[in-house]
Amino acid sequence: MSDVRMYRSGDSCFVVEFEEKIDPLINGRCVLLAGRIRAAAPVGVRDVVPAYQTVAVYFDPLVADAAALHAELGRLSAATVAQQQPGDSAPIEVPVRYGGAFGPDLPDVAHSAGCSEEEVIQLHTYPTYQVYMLGFLPGFAYMGRVDPRLEVARLPTPRLRVPAGSVGIAGAQTGIYPVDAPGGWRLIGQTPARPFDPARKEPFLFAPGDRVRFVAI
Repeated sequence: MSDVRMYRSGDSCFVVEFEEKIDPLINGRCVLLAGRIRAAAPVGVRDVVPAYQTVAVYFDPLVADAAALHAELGRLSAATVAQQQPGDSAPIEVPVRYGGAFGPDLPDVAHSAGCSEEEVIQLHTYPTYQVYMLGFLPGFAYMGRVDPRLEVARLPTPRLRVPAGSVGIAGAQTGIYPVDAPGGWRLIGQTPARPFDPARKEPFLFAPGDRVRFVAI
């Protein structure tokens, strides 16, 4: 498998790595492989974590047969590469209040893009984004890609507190802060949606591989 490599990370984790780039196709393979591993339920596997171009498989070294698990992961990885991607799912729509106190960095993003604030909103709400992975904070979904005109660097000095629900841009990605937290993404709006709610049956609103559309309100 020239386009897949597998390596050990410590004594209780295998990492399967596809082509090293941020790409919807590569990420789709990671999500598909993670689902295959969970369905196969190899003995001793504790957790399966898909990311941009990797899938980390955590296992109990006292229970799992590492050699057999390595072989099984190789088989599943090869089958994943050979299989066509599944059809697109319906996007999750996320309402957003753009600008003003909800999006204090919207003017700066517009200036960087060389367009009006209204055009930034149009550019941000036009695409359907893919959730590449969750990380940083509980339920924080890294989504991409934004329109190239909206790609901006993080703030040189992060804010000490970003309100929960804030919608930001950093580089080619966009995301929603699920809780109040420090952060350096450029804030362009805020949503009443809750990406993380421990009181819900399913606490996380998003999962890797989901598709998301932002809707201005």
